[in-house]
Amino acid sequence: MTTTPASLFFNPRTYDPKHFDAETARLLRATIDWFENRGKEKLLSDYFSHVWYADFLEFQAREGLFATFLTTAADAHASPDKRWDTSRIAALSEVLGFYGLVYWYTWQVTILGLGPVWQSDTASVRARVAQLLADGGVGAFGLSEREHGADIYSTDLLLIPDGDGGYLANGGKYYIGNGNVARIVSVFGRRTDVEGPDGYVFFAADSRHPSYQLVQNVVPSQMYVSEFRLVDYPVAAEDIMHAGEAAFSAALNTVNIGKFNLCFGGIGIAEHALYETITHAHKRILYGEPVTKFGHIRRYFVDAYTRLTAMKLFSDRAVDYFRTANPDDRRYLLFNPITKMKVTTEAEQVVALLAEVAAAKGFEKDQYLTIASNDVRGRPKLEGTVAVNLALINKFMPAYLFQPQDYPPVPTRTDPADDEFLFRQGSARGLAKVRFHDWRLAYARFAAIGNVAAFTAQAEGFAALLANAPPAPEQLAEQDFTLALGELFTLIVYGQLIAEQAEIIDLDADVLDEIFSVLVRDFSALAVALHGKAACTEQQRNAALALVAAPRADQDRFDRVWQQVESLSGTYEMRA
Repeated sequence: MTTTPASLFFNPRTYDPKHFDAETARLLRATIDWFENRGKEKLLSDYFSHVWYADFLEFQAREGLFATFLTTAADAHASPDKRWDTSRIAALSEVLGFYGLVYWYTWQVTILGLGPVWQSDTASVRARVAQLLADGGVGAFGLSEREHGADIYSTDLLLIPDGDGGYLANGGKYYIGNGNVARIVSVFGRRTDVEGPDGYVFFAADSRHPSYQLVQNVVPSQMYVSEFRLVDYPVAAEDIMHAGEAAFSAALNTVNIGKFNLCFGGIGIAEHALYETITHAHKRILYGEPVTKFGHIRRYFVDAYTRLTAMKLFSDRAVDYFRTANPDDRRYLLFNPITKMKVTTEAEQVVALLAEVAAAKGFEKDQYLTIASNDVRGRPKLEGTVAVNLALINKFMPAYLFQPQDYPPVPTRTDPADDEFLFRQGSARGLAKVRFHDWRLAYARFAAIGNVAAFTAQAEGFAALLANAPPAPEQLAEQDFTLALGELFTLIVYGQLIAEQAEIIDLDADVLDEIFSVLVRDFSALAVALHGKAACTEQQRNAALALVAAPRADQDRFDRVWQQVESLSGTYEMRA
């Protein structure tokens, strides 16, 4: 049966998580019902008044929400419902994003705080944290610092030997979510008695300890994004989770595990904004006509709809690669920074398109779009910047484009399994050794769809550019140039997983054609940007211009997709 995006989007009125086990479905529905019964007025008034979301944390503690979804099976003490299951973690991330960044954020930073814990062999810490989760506690990830950001090479949090086999930790951390209440603070620092990388340490701290000094909330928000200082904080041997190279890898691997959820939070924000905006616009009469009669408004909506669908397709397919990962298949390491960079910037684009439609309405205090427009901007910036993630993406480019290898097919993964490999990823180094299957296969299956074929030709042209006019060493040292290459490369990977998921769910062909119409336009714009880079050679400039193409327009197809968007009007409005 052909799938349309309306059945993919999260809608609290119709959501039925029947593909999950009974307890997962119960908790997801309980979370939705809690927000809906609480209502939109309370959601918005708390947001604008910067009210700490204690009621949500009380709800999750009472229901055992975080404990059930975020305790690994190995630490579940035979509880059959507790496991680390990326598919249901993604589902809850989307639900929480739908109701607001702040609720997603407290969940997200708990996930990050747990990363070093579940990667650790320190049984005492694991047992303590499992109990704290069961008691309703939340976590924090004490990595970034005011002067250095997340540059773990330059940490100034120091562990000084105390003479009795332990340490006294001194130093500050900055921009640490949940730092005001977290009983589980995974803190990164370095020992003063060991030089170099061997001195790195990850240890477990507790915000309630008297040597843990809370300085401030650094953002004007419901969220508590803390600055804290440790002053002679005692760190015993049993508090240390990782040391040396293992601590370095635990930091990066935690980002691999946790920051993936940025995409689903962004999807949730965009979905809620779409429902609200199409319902408003369809009822709004201007010059005697509904606003949705105007051609440019329909274009905004169809672009937003197809971009949001693409985000959802890519992210859902990426879940499967995370869940089937193993030491010989680490393709998820490329798809992860793309979710962090591309999907989150697409969420910004979707909300921006909707804000163009809503105009002044999108600034009013009773509109979800008002908070969506503000909060969605933070998604691409919550783990480095676009540039940081593009630099990581670029490491995979040669192997992805030119060195394919065979892999077994990756199935859809919503089964109730514990994704334990994510906590034994091993060294964070060696990314250039990761191999991928042939990206052309996904595109070939849709060669008969005009815009898929047009985009495939652009992708082939980009590969030819790199093969025939490869960047010189001095060009590769020019970040502005390499980031432009990375943006183009990212679209090829993005399109691949979109095509794979479209085949799996039998996506409506009109929608897929419109998605790739957007990708053709985006690729052309990026090719023009590459052409303008000062570091380009004449051969590269000519090859870049050859990548510019017009999408295959079809008014009838566009109108059919518009009818899908129009049908969303009135399908969801949050309870007052």
